[in-house]
Amino acid sequence: MTDPLGTGGTASLYGRVEAATEGTAYRLRRTGRGFDMTVDVPGQGRSVTKVHTYRVELNPRDKTFTMTDVVRTHERGAFGTSTRTVEHGRARYRTWSRSPDGERTSFASADGHRLIRGAAEELGWRELRPGSEKIGLVFGAIGGAIALGTLIALGVVFLL
Repeated sequence: MTDPLGTGGTASLYGRVEAATEGTAYRLRRTGRGFDMTVDVPGQGRSVTKVHTYRVELNPRDKTFTMTDVVRTHERGAFGTSTRTVEHGRARYRTWSRSPDGERTSFASADGHRLIRGAAEELGWRELRPGSEKIGLVFGAIGGAIALGTLIALGVVFLL
């Protein structure tokens, strides 16, 4: 069996992601159950700092993994006030900006997802949805069912 964290072989998921991120802004850190791939999101302005972490948890026995996005935002306001937020789940967004020297920069959260999925696919790993995404889908389905029921009830009431 291959070593998923790359402690002893080149055919590991961690090793593949590490090779793919070499020379990029992504930083890797091993965790107890997998690894984190972190990047500072460019173009947020002087008063906003955003850090995007792709948290990957591995199950080597089944060759499956889950990927959860953790987005930390720190906004510094007037008079020394600040706001910190942390979002967990699946984050999909894109930013564009220009550096002070006029160079255009961009960031897409999907790029990190593709990088990890590509390395995993090459080694035969399969992605499972994280629990937070499953919960979100359930609540979305319940909300949709309630909205549909409301529309049907309104249609019945106003057509009679």
